[in-house]
Amino acid sequence: MADAEGIIAADTAPAGRWLSIVGIGEDGADGLSPAARAAISAAEIVFGGARHLALAGDLVTGEGRVWPSPFSLDGVLAARGRSVCVLASGDPFLYGVGASLARHVPAAEMAAFPAPSAFALAAARLGWAQQEVDMVSLHGRPLARLRPFLQDGAKLLLLTSDGEGPAQVAAFATAHGCGASRLTVLEALGGPAECIRSATAEAFDLKDVAALNLVALEVKAAPGAPVLPLAAGLADDLFEHDGQITKREVRALTLSSLAPRRGELLWDIGAGAGSIAIEWLLAHPSLSAIAIEGHGERAARIGRNASRLGVPHLKVVEGAAPGALAGLPTPDVIFIGGGASEPGVFDTALKALKPGGRMVANAVTLETEALLIAAHAGLGGTLTRISLARSVAVKGMTGWRPAMPVTQWRWVKPGAMGEGA
Repeated sequence: MADAEGIIAADTAPAGRWLSIVGIGEDGADGLSPAARAAISAAEIVFGGARHLALAGDLVTGEGRVWPSPFSLDGVLAARGRSVCVLASGDPFLYGVGASLARHVPAAEMAAFPAPSAFALAAARLGWAQQEVDMVSLHGRPLARLRPFLQDGAKLLLLTSDGEGPAQVAAFATAHGCGASRLTVLEALGGPAECIRSATAEAFDLKDVAALNLVALEVKAAPGAPVLPLAAGLADDLFEHDGQITKREVRALTLSSLAPRRGELLWDIGAGAGSIAIEWLLAHPSLSAIAIEGHGERAARIGRNASRLGVPHLKVVEGAAPGALAGLPTPDVIFIGGGASEPGVFDTALKALKPGGRMVANAVTLETEALLIAAHAGLGGTLTRISLARSVAVKGMTGWRPAMPVTQWRWVKPGAMGEGA
């Protein structure tokens, strides 16, 4: 029931829900629902940033605790069973603390009161349909993650880390052939200090940008801009390499055989330039990959390629298989592009793969091909021979030059999931 002021009584909260998570905007307590206001007032302890606690103001009647630095949820979890409220910006479950808490606290123990997110407010101000927009958080993340989203005609909403973020986005877009893109900076959305300003990326000159901001980017790519294709098989010259790279056409076929599925982890053994692992990660943001490379210079090159092509989160392990595989998280999928014939590599990979997982190995040498033929005879799977030829100049005319053929073995490890799962 509600009291005379319309505030819902605390004893109406579902039993067992000791934790309330309240999203609060720049309009502070005025923008909160009666239920959210009651959750704050009823809490013994209220956690939040100094700004959040100030926005809540007199609603905080219990102990207010500012988040520690470095950030930690330990204080919240230690208070389990008491009446606790956590304050967050906007929607706590969209790039927010709510998602972090949900990894430790069952939903049945939480009551959530989201406010409009910064993304929702920005879309409303601009008249953009949210389902047609890519929403990306660059807060505390490398700017390189923006690269795959720079597609001509795309509309992006980008959450930045601080007041320098918009200028960095503008410089990044310009450096990648998108200087004509329209960049709108939305500051302190929903509050009395709200400010919206625009400029092109190449002529960006906005000063004194508030730390709390979001960038809207309407991408306009110049002719010839290095826009990353959305399909597998990036051009070889997009990668820095020394010749040890799975070539474009073979790479596209290999990614098809690897068949990435949401949330899977790939081991790329003998990664060379890292092209397979990088394109695996580009397929979907939920995917993860570990590139294992024994050559130090190549391992460093993989890291540079990953950053330049928008997947700086690729984990690179410098070391030779099979030793370098010890202690790594269990893979869903394994690709062996080099070193399969080295002692112990193939057998260790087979053993490490989880039941139902997929393994793909490519061979260009007779020795590795013999290994794959034997694996096919003993374990099953499929063998494919990939033969390509490219046109070359021949005495003023044009002819075909065949590339080295590639033998590919694909296998699904027996287990809970089958080939068609």
